[in-house]
Amino acid sequence: MKRKASLLQGKSIEQWQKEIPLLRKITAKEPLTYLHPLPAPWEEVKDTLPLTYAHLVEAEERLARFRPYLELCFPSLKETQGLIESPLREIPAMKAFLEETQKERLPGRLYLKMDSHLPISGSIKARGGIYEVLCHAEHLAKEAGLLSPDTNYKVLLEKPSRALFSKHTLEVGSTGNLGLSIGIMAKAMGFQVKVHMSNDARPWKIALLQAKGAEVFTYPEDYEKAVAAGREAAKRNPSSYFIDDENSPRLFLGYAVAALRLKKQLEEEGISVDRDHPLFVHLPCGVGGGPGGITFGLKSLFGDHVHCFFAEPTEAPAVLLGLMTGLLEKASAKDFGCSLHTAADGLAVGRPSPLVMTFMAPLLSGGYTVPDEVLFRFLVALQNTQGILLEPSALAGFPGPYNLLRHGYYKDRFSPLAMKNATHILWATGGSMVPTEEMDQYLQKGKSLLERNLDE
Repeated sequence: MKRKASLLQGKSIEQWQKEIPLLRKITAKEPLTYLHPLPAPWEEVKDTLPLTYAHLVEAEERLARFRPYLELCFPSLKETQGLIESPLREIPAMKAFLEETQKERLPGRLYLKMDSHLPISGSIKARGGIYEVLCHAEHLAKEAGLLSPDTNYKVLLEKPSRALFSKHTLEVGSTGNLGLSIGIMAKAMGFQVKVHMSNDARPWKIALLQAKGAEVFTYPEDYEKAVAAGREAAKRNPSSYFIDDENSPRLFLGYAVAALRLKKQLEEEGISVDRDHPLFVHLPCGVGGGPGGITFGLKSLFGDHVHCFFAEPTEAPAVLLGLMTGLLEKASAKDFGCSLHTAADGLAVGRPSPLVMTFMAPLLSGGYTVPDEVLFRFLVALQNTQGILLEPSALAGFPGPYNLLRHGYYKDRFSPLAMKNATHILWATGGSMVPTEEMDQYLQKGKSLLERNLDE
């Protein structure tokens, strides 16, 4: 059956591919690397964006106010006094593995940012999702006269606060991890919770949400349909608040706070970020909220000395497609024949967030796509070399440093001295809550792929 001649903005897919040959790789489900030809300087861009560094600081201050409450609410936060943060860990054995298998040295040091081990919900979504729940709770409590400027937020544990929250519902559309973070936090505070989950959601995530007391609605369609259904359901309930993964500045800022924390961790490691010490950050990407917020935060702190790259499945390259065509959120990966079916369930989206694309078009240094089998191979390699287990989607950034090396990015844009001093960060977005039996299946599949690769 012949495609329509005007699928996208009056052009057929064949016309788009003729104008942008790299798009053929998307249609063929082949891995690709896209490098932004010339990102705009941070000083020229920052004042054109809808959020500023001041908003980032405000988000961090709000989280600080909630720390006494969080410390009492979650025993896992007692040691950190209510701070929700993940380790930054150097992974030299993994770097050695990469250098051996790629047969080329990677200049600089390699680190893993372990949002996979964030407290409460074990994924990057514990940043934005929990932050937005806290924002809404603060708004309701202030409106009801339960919070004032000098109130200790521990008051939110008391009966009047919980009675207030129990009259309100939080709703969200999710492929899994965002629903988990919102469901766990909101139920802990006393809210009613409804999570609308797409066909890519893992059964164990659905079961865990239900065990926490959340009401879960599942849909046979993809993420976009689940979000739309959740949004419409929330409109019908005056006491319902919809957390919109596609358009929420609160979510975005919750993710962005990670940059302030990372800056401190880099300082503790004795790592500078400047022209002679570039920072390269590789971020798994779905709709774009998490990696977009982090990119904005890092750019706010390090400007042109940090270079961020998004990693997406070959079956769901939502952000890259929007950037390459210039259509931003108007193009869907489905238009180019992508199924959105991937083991990286958290990244299984066809269309990026409009809010995120407003930021990423000028800020992102590039990105690449990754087949599922590569995710499983890296999953096993990381376990073998460093003893760290991640879910498949969290491994999407691992091919990144060598993708840039092979495409001449380092050689063309940085001096040998700068690259010797470079820091590469792979952002691990989830995995610590995966059930043992599920992780064993991931490992078995990864080992099979590695053995097959060696046989070939």
